[in-house]
Amino acid sequence: MTEITISPAKPDDIPAMSRLLAEMDRFYGSASADPEEAREQQIYQALFGEIPVGYALLARDDAELVGLAAYSFLWPAVGLTRSLYLKELYVADAHQRRGVGRLLIAALYEIAAEHECSRVEWTTDADNTGAMAFYAELGVPIERSKIFYRANNTSGNVSPAGLAG
Repeated sequence: MTEITISPAKPDDIPAMSRLLAEMDRFYGSASADPEEAREQQIYQALFGEIPVGYALLARDDAELVGLAAYSFLWPAVGLTRSLYLKELYVADAHQRRGVGRLLIAALYEIAAEHECSRVEWTTDADNTGAMAFYAELGVPIERSKIFYRANNTSGNVSPAGLAG
């Protein structure tokens, strides 16, 4: 393995990001992925469109994209500061357990410090024992005072049933 480099995503990275995100979808059990062109357009809109909704750091081993961290900033946090919210951390299967995730997390903490964030936060699936073990190795405690909610888009409606009426 050569030296892993971490850098912000650029529009030229979209095709490689699309392939890595398709691998991530398979990891999470998706049997099918959107067509590549559609995925690339979604990535472009999310990161580089008129109203970007997030950012991404990319990890490369030479020119090969081997990991990514997708994040955004949330406001307000403690004392009306902001927090950095890690939405996805993914390292290609062939590169796991080689320090890539640690480098991405370290870079995120640097970004959080630069932006005077009071927190760095994330979630993981309850059955993702590999991720939980990784975060435990980092010494980050589980935040047991929070409960996560999700309203899924069903039939074009993202509102919870309790709002219907």
